[in-house]
Amino acid sequence: MAFTQGPVPLRIKLIQGVGAMAFGVKDSGFSFFLLIFYNQVLGMDAGLVGLALALALLVDAVADPFIGYFSDRTYTKWGRRLPWLYIAPFPLAVAWIMLWSPPGGEAPSFLGLLGIAVGVRLLLSACEVPQVSLVPEITTDYDERTTLFRYRYLMGWSGGIVMMILAYTVFMRGPDGILEADGYVGFGIAGGLLMIASVIGSAIGLHALVAHPPPDRPPPFRWLDAFAEIKQAFSEKAFLIFAAGAMAAYISQGTTFSISQYVNAFVWQFDERAFQAYPVVLFFSALLMFVVVSPLHRRLGKPHTAAYGALAAFGFAFTPYALFLAGAWPEAGTLPSTALFYCFLFLGNTSGIVSMISATSMVAEIIEVYEERTGERAEGKFYAGNWLIQKCATGAGIFISGQIIALAQLPTDARPGTVSMEVLTPMILLYGLVSLILAATAAFWLARFPITRESHEARLALLDDAARTDPTGEVLRP
Repeated sequence: MAFTQGPVPLRIKLIQGVGAMAFGVKDSGFSFFLLIFYNQVLGMDAGLVGLALALALLVDAVADPFIGYFSDRTYTKWGRRLPWLYIAPFPLAVAWIMLWSPPGGEAPSFLGLLGIAVGVRLLLSACEVPQVSLVPEITTDYDERTTLFRYRYLMGWSGGIVMMILAYTVFMRGPDGILEADGYVGFGIAGGLLMIASVIGSAIGLHALVAHPPPDRPPPFRWLDAFAEIKQAFSEKAFLIFAAGAMAAYISQGTTFSISQYVNAFVWQFDERAFQAYPVVLFFSALLMFVVVSPLHRRLGKPHTAAYGALAAFGFAFTPYALFLAGAWPEAGTLPSTALFYCFLFLGNTSGIVSMISATSMVAEIIEVYEERTGERAEGKFYAGNWLIQKCATGAGIFISGQIIALAQLPTDARPGTVSMEVLTPMILLYGLVSLILAATAAFWLARFPITRESHEARLALLDDAARTDPTGEVLRP
């Protein structure tokens, strides 16, 4: 039985969503600032930074299914998820601050960066996997699950955007802007505090609803059982189809976000005001997503919404670059250039978020397919599998961005307005080719996701009938 029946109260939607702000803080930091901080500010080679972050994500991704497995098997009087949410945020905040304050203010070794990045990723997973696993436990309704994810995405984007606004207006507003080394210390501290507040606040707000012992005590933990259950979860056809599409979509998103600071500074030549407006545009695109995603799901269904969103995101995002290379774009760094670019960014980012939230929401329906086949609930394993895909893909995106920057031979001491077209042109063309291939791959597989609203509701009815009747045919509950 889900924790709620019928419409989920607005208070629960907001509280459950607030917990995603920690993920937003991490995502904006890793995606927008980390590569350029270690490359352009600390002087590390972009290819090595991209490799370190990609390896960190791979290590974390392999660990995620086990975090899900442990979360599913946690048995306390407060339920399966809350103990994780009360403990993990504190070491997460410490690790996050250390990431932006390397000893002596100098670039760490490759292994040093790898180690702290792995720590941040693992601790973030210990917060995020249990939080997201609560969604299908809170409600079984097809549309209410989408609504819960709408709030999570909105709050997650809000957390990331708050940090971007603080970066551009408080911590890095000096003459060097995002190349200001000292500003990253305060950026890290503020982010760590916001992580603690969001996760702990969400856990406290949900405590009365979810703090109940699980209905069944899980069997003792065994490593062989863990590997077997994770393998069984990944054998679901629907999950594999989702994974193929989501992997491509997440790689595309990771590439776009991690290269954005480079193109904003060196292609579009943003000034201080343009950088400050950047998170505002992203926030309003997230608000538009919040409004349009549910009507799109009702009209098109989740799979086709995800597929069309991936294609639209590429189309809107790359059009400015195509016009720029064709010489049909206003002069970079001027108000017309920045305003026009933000129009395309607004539409492209909205489309990308719609695709992401649609794909993530699809995972909830896989859980009932698995339950129908095995008789077991496995929210933690499937959402850990989703994070495995996302993190491998995001790591691949950051790695690809690092290689694009390295292949384009962008100097580590580059300044806006001084980079030649011999460097910018290959950077843009490589980025566009990668984005096109990934968008087409994502759309192809996400459109083929086999679970529809109708099949989901029919499956819930069968599971409910099975829950009311034991194997001998005796009715257990009305």
